[in-house]
Amino acid sequence: MLTNTFCHIPHIGTHTESRLWHAGLLSWHDALRVEHRPLLHALRSDAYVVLQESFAALDALNPRFFAHLLPHHELWRLFPEFRSHTAFLDIETTGVSSPGDYITTIALYDGSSIHYYVNGYNLAQFLHDVQRFSILVTYNGKQFDIPYIERFFNITLPHIQIDLRFILKSLGFSGGLKACERALGLHRGELDGLDGYVAVLLWREYHSRGNRAALETLLAYNIADAVNLETLMVKAYNLSLQSTPFYHQRALPLPQLPHMPFSPDAATIARLKSRLHPA
Repeated sequence: MLTNTFCHIPHIGTHTESRLWHAGLLSWHDALRVEHRPLLHALRSDAYVVLQESFAALDALNPRFFAHLLPHHELWRLFPEFRSHTAFLDIETTGVSSPGDYITTIALYDGSSIHYYVNGYNLAQFLHDVQRFSILVTYNGKQFDIPYIERFFNITLPHIQIDLRFILKSLGFSGGLKACERALGLHRGELDGLDGYVAVLLWREYHSRGNRAALETLLAYNIADAVNLETLMVKAYNLSLQSTPFYHQRALPLPQLPHMPFSPDAATIARLKSRLHPA
């Protein structure tokens, strides 16, 4: 879809882009054909230059060029071309309001391999592993996950960020990650009904009592968040394609779920839920 995109050219929006498609300019190659150049030039005198730079940026696998030119809710267009350079990220924390709050676990998924990091064990390894990617996909990561990571580690992550919260909202889905999952047909099985506060309680259970089952349940929850982001990204991409002429040729198959390294412990979940909702 990226090579069918024209709305990254400054001052060409999606409505003008649609006009170009209807006029027969379906790709960058089409637009650069001699007979089509006058139409593109009439819209933007520098459009030819931008398209030449676009070819160079794609050849160089440089998503930053496009990310700086596209509105955030249009960054779904980057996904297929840069999928192998993309990771899906989610973090869990002890909270957000206290100065003493901190990251407890991080899940990083690249579409095939699951990486997880635990405070007090291997959390610093995340900083090394995340450097392999140029794009991070999150849900509400621009407001929460990425700033929290940057404060916690005192770093600046240079990655392009695709925050599915904005893309899904532009498609009519809102209400948080779990609500979007349900609306788009994703189910979590034993993890259904767990939320961020239960994740906090799971960490407390592990940290204070050494309950390994609580840690494994927390990791199962955290990893499910990251893994489900790939499916949500594909669904958001396909739904966005439906407003273009390219759905049938560009739509992506839903990804296969990987083997999960941890399973939630039903007894631990039931005990924590009973504390939250005593009989």
